[in-house]
Amino acid sequence: MNNPSNTKSSILLIYTGGTIGMKEDPTAQALKPFDFSQILAEVPELRKFAYKIDSHTFSPLIDSSDVEPGLWVSLAELIESKYDEYDGFVILHGTDTMAYSASVLSFMIEDLTKPIIFTGSQLPIGMPRTDGKENLISSVEIAAAKDIEGHALVPEVCIYFDNMLMRGNRTTKVNSDHFRAFRSENCPPLAEAGISIRYNQSIIRKPENWNVKPTFHTHLDTRVSILKIHPGITEGVVEHILCSTESRAVIIETYGAGNAPSKDWFISLINKALANGKILLNITQCLAGSVNMDIYATGKCLKNAGVCSGYDSTTEGALAKLFYLMGILKENVRVKEMLETDLRGEISK
Repeated sequence: MNNPSNTKSSILLIYTGGTIGMKEDPTAQALKPFDFSQILAEVPELRKFAYKIDSHTFSPLIDSSDVEPGLWVSLAELIESKYDEYDGFVILHGTDTMAYSASVLSFMIEDLTKPIIFTGSQLPIGMPRTDGKENLISSVEIAAAKDIEGHALVPEVCIYFDNMLMRGNRTTKVNSDHFRAFRSENCPPLAEAGISIRYNQSIIRKPENWNVKPTFHTHLDTRVSILKIHPGITEGVVEHILCSTESRAVIIETYGAGNAPSKDWFISLINKALANGKILLNITQCLAGSVNMDIYATGKCLKNAGVCSGYDSTTEGALAKLFYLMGILKENVRVKEMLETDLRGEISK
């Protein structure tokens, strides 16, 4: 457990949209976004930290379901422009696509030395039973936390929700009704908030050089499709997704440890897609566990054909990694090599 002193920390609070920033308008009796420049009035508990807290609100606000790569580029550019001014960043975001945004940003920023914490809420911050206040307060405290040398305790892109700090590219939304909306089955929490915040220092990734300024990669290649294997899937559907000229890569969500149909037509289409230069990435549909294409014959067929292993990636993490790698690498061979390398703590090998 750490008890760092953070009285001089400065935090930039970035509001992109989402439930957390809503407040009931007593006149219209409807939920409307509140002015985040007045955040200390809405959440006076933040004053007790004595941090410098500034805010930036996206205009127009973006509903979580409407998130597109342009938002990720805007977030990266904003953080890059403000990087030297603040000790940490807290991004308030709708929950539906939060795991996608956190995953992508983790790859877009190389050699990160400061916390970037995504959070939100299931109930608006102006509601009596809101989870938004605790999520926001703890996210700010974590983003400000430093060790005795003045370095950030958690220099990663994370999601904080319901007392748990999780690596962003290991996190998936699993519940739309409960306050514990997110889970990270294949990576332990980086911190847990109770009476105090307990940091799991053995899991948290640290930069090799604290003095190096991060590199921000803002070119993303989003030509990726997702094929979810299911009983009864037809040859025509598989061919349409695997062999489409519109995609450069396909994520194949397989059963269990990476298994897929063994029918001749399926393997033939896998080979056809690979022969056409397609990048194929195998991830499991299971929330927990990993792809291992050496266990069963169906998995071995995929491996022998040239399908890459996503190991224990989430779908969000796999998609983000492909967007990033395809954006910086023109040759698919190089992308395939890097897919099976742990870049930001997104896979366990």
